[in-house]
Amino acid sequence: MSTFMFKKSSSDYTPVSNVFIEKYMPRARGEFVKVYLLALKYCIHGELGVNSSLMASTLHLLESDIMNAWNYWNEEGVVKFTPIDKMGNFNIEFVDLTEDSQKTGNEVNLLEELTNNSTKDMLHEIEKLVSRPLASKEMSTYISWQRDLSFSPEIILLLIEYCASKGKCDYRYIEKVALAWHDNNIKTIEQAQAFIKKHEDKWVKYKKILSYLGIKDGEIMKPQEDMLDKWVNSYAFPVEVIQKACDICFERLNRADFKYIDAILSSWYKDGLKTIQDIQTKDRKSTFKKAVPHKSQNDNFNNFEQRVYDYDSLEKKLLGWDK
Repeated sequence: MSTFMFKKSSSDYTPVSNVFIEKYMPRARGEFVKVYLLALKYCIHGELGVNSSLMASTLHLLESDIMNAWNYWNEEGVVKFTPIDKMGNFNIEFVDLTEDSQKTGNEVNLLEELTNNSTKDMLHEIEKLVSRPLASKEMSTYISWQRDLSFSPEIILLLIEYCASKGKCDYRYIEKVALAWHDNNIKTIEQAQAFIKKHEDKWVKYKKILSYLGIKDGEIMKPQEDMLDKWVNSYAFPVEVIQKACDICFERLNRADFKYIDAILSSWYKDGLKTIQDIQTKDRKSTFKKAVPHKSQNDNFNNFEQRVYDYDSLEKKLLGWDK
């Protein structure tokens, strides 16, 4: 159960911005609107906060519906939804939407853009790809890519289809991929397809390594991804060499440790070892050196040629019998 703390002064009525009614409400799901209006009422009338269980009970919704609503309105820029702690509590600040209506310049005029059939078709296809209705902010962003990133509708659809195929339909993730494509100067479908192939070829190797370690690719963090990139691209190690380092890590630590594996591979790279054969050759040399004992100083005594004595002759000399 989560608690939501409001930041607003008290009043005797609940004003709802016309900007919210005209721009944001028509595209939102009904339960999201209900959550917004009830919370706005609590906030305006001086409630310090309310928990998700009470809101869900009042609106006959699930607590997950309440959280989805807040995430939606946060994405839309209608509220600022920020965590207070790690216990599932949040601050909610209602944004003054009158400023939204005063924005000018290069922002997309969504109502005007939606009169364009090709734009409407593109947005409709995107909704099918991500399996959900698009927020106004998302629609404006996707439309603006045609102008700001020089993406055609076909490239935008290919990009979102690619993200959806990876199970990544989050708006922020899609935007991150779009910026990466733009940074790589992708302007045509052919360039986009080549970029996807190159990226996928890289991740095929990553997934083999992660699978060998028993880790899902969605579970790794950026520092671990950077290490994978170093092993595969900077060091140019074959997958089997990286797996050999993983074996050594398991033998010594009985667990997967990226830093330990990185230390092994960095040592091999420094020594110029590139293949399994190189590693095995070095191991054999090391084993041979250990197997041959070092000669001690006492061993030098045995290296002298020993003298041979005639004991009978010596005895006669000692007894004086030789005379």
